[in-house]
Amino acid sequence: MDETNKNIDQSWKEAAEKEKAALKKEGGFAPPEPDFTFFITTLSLQASIALGHVPNPATNKNETNLPQAKFLIDTLGVLKEKTKGNLKPEESSFLENMLYELRMLYISKQKGVES
Repeated sequence: MDETNKNIDQSWKEAAEKEKAALKKEGGFAPPEPDFTFFITTLSLQASIALGHVPNPATNKNETNLPQAKFLIDTLGVLKEKTKGNLKPEESSFLENMLYELRMLYISKQKGVES
C-alpha cells in the first residue's frame, strides 16, 4: 500500500471514530465494531430467516426460502475456505459450528418440503 492510500485510510478511520463518538454523545445509535464474528453472525441470521427458523423482521412471520438459504450457507462455506489459516481459532470454530447448524437445519427443511 502506498503512502497516499495509507493517509486516506487513516483519515477515513479518524472520521468514522469522530462520527461514532458524536452519535454516542447525542444518545444516537452507534453501530457495533465490525469484525469477522459479527459478519458471520449477520449472514447466519439471514440464513436462519430464509430457513424459517427465525421470523422475518419485516413481516414478523416465519417464511421459508430454501434457494436463498442455500445461497447464504454456500457463501459462508466459501468464506470458510477462503479464510482458512487466516482466522483466530475461536473465529474458525465459530464459523465451523455455524455452518454445521445451518446445514443441518437446511437438510431438515429440505426433507420436510420433499416429503
